[in-house]
Order: sequence, then C-alpha cells, then structure tokens
Amino acid sequence: MHRAVLQWYAVAGRDLPWREPSCSPWGVFVSEVMAQQTPIARILPAWQAWLRRWPTPADLAAAPVGEAIRAWDRLGHPRRAVNLHAAARAMVERHDGHVPSDPEELRALPGVGDYTAAAVSSFAFGNPLVVIDTNVRRVLVRIALGQAQAAPSLTKAERELAATWQPRARSDANAWNVAAMELGALVCTARAPRCSGCPVAALCAWHQAGNPAYDGPARGGQGYEGTDPQLRGRILALLRAADHRLEPALIEALDPDPERVRRLVGALAREGLLEHSRSGYHLPR
Repeated sequence: MHRAVLQWYAVAGRDLPWREPSCSPWGVFVSEVMAQQTPIARILPAWQAWLRRWPTPADLAAAPVGEAIRAWDRLGHPRRAVNLHAAARAMVERHDGHVPSDPEELRALPGVGDYTAAAVSSFAFGNPLVVIDTNVRRVLVRIALGQAQAAPSLTKAERELAATWQPRARSDANAWNVAAMELGALVCTARAPRCSGCPVAALCAWHQAGNPAYDGPARGGQGYEGTDPQLRGRILALLRAADHRLEPALIEALDPDPERVRRLVGALAREGLLEHSRSGYHLPR
C-alpha cells in the first residue's frame, strides 16, 4: 500500500512551491496557515505575494497587523491573518526570528493546533510525525475500514489508525504524509472519487465493498447568503479597500439592520480585526 501510494505521488503530485526542498520553514508555515479550509488554487497566488512582501517572520512582525488583514483579502476567516501576524512576532521574540522545529514549541504559537504543528514539523524539518487532515482521514477510513466518510470530528480511533498506518522509515513517513493528503485531494475526493484512477483501488476496503454510501451522523452545513459571516466579510472588504478611516454611516449602510451591523463590528473589534471610535472605523494599526 505504501509503495503504491508513494510511487503514484512521485508522478502525479502537484508541483507546489512550498513542497520544494528550497522552500524555507517560514514558507511552509505560511502555506499551512493559508490552506486551512481554503483550496490550494486560491492560496497559491496569495502565498507567492505574501512571501515576496514578507519573506521572513521578522518582516511580517514589523508590519502593522492591519496590513496582514488587508493582504489576506478573501482567503477565508481573517482571524487567521491576525494569528499569523502574532505567530511571526512570537517567533521573533522567542525563537530569534525562526520557525521552531519542535512540535510543542510550534503548538505554543498563536493559532497553531495539532495539525499545523505536526505538518510544519514534518514538511519543513523532516520530523516523522503523524499528520492528519480531512483528506488523510477520508483516505484511511475508506482504505482500511471500508467507510465512505470519516466522522464529523477527528476521533481517538482515527488518530490510532493514522499512527498504525505511518511507515516506519523516517523518509517514507514524511513522504506518506503528503502523498496521502494528495491522494485525498486529487483522487479519493469526498463527492466524486476517481476510483478508476486510484493506485490502491484493488486494496481499498470501501471500493471492494462496492463504494457503500455514508450512513453516519448527518454532515449538514449552513448556507452563506444573508448570514453573519457574509456580512462580516462585507464589512472587512470595505475596510480593506479604504485608505483612511470610514464613517460609521458607510458601514451601517451595508445592512438594513444597523443594530446587527454594530453587533458584528463589536465582535470584529474584540477579535482584533478592526478598530473604531465615534469618528469611524479602520483596520488595526
């Protein structure tokens, strides 16, 4: 199984700049933060622009946090931009401006959880940790357990399964981490898996069982139109486009309910995503 997946990845894996041996640990770190719940096609140009502007943690740490929010644009929840900026400052203050290699030190950085700590330690420094994202979870439960989808949240059993499936050799373990992710992203997808092009279809318990439908807990989602997240995004988009402080009336005009706008503005301010006073609103400085 390992051999088939690793051979497939060597041929079919995408040529992404943060996978190049020459990529700095900071480049890997930025890519992992950007890729959280955001498609690779969207983050590639943003990652390139970010690294040109802030090629080291110290460069980003010296910039106002508002500029990080502005550059983040529409890459997903802008709180990640604030955390990335705070992580850069922590690297300068605690690690001489370098990305730490130790997973515990990585996990202590703002906005870094178990996945990001393991991924950066593995991909940037070659530490053979178990790296589990949504794609890896789906690949493993299909191949090993014959299930269509993983549980809505990562379980202890899935962690143990992923650890069991990790190759013993250090180089193979790190290669397996990215290869399993790539298999889930390109072939073993959630809605339309391409089993005919899968290098391990003959070894996959789910495929051999006839691709049975998912019968676990409901995996519903909320629409986006008209929601608070959509309005939050519109508020921040207006602020990013502005070169100066915006009058409250311009922000409140975004929605028929001014109280709703003020409530969301208050939440954004508490999250460090904007600053406001009686005279107007602006990105943090």
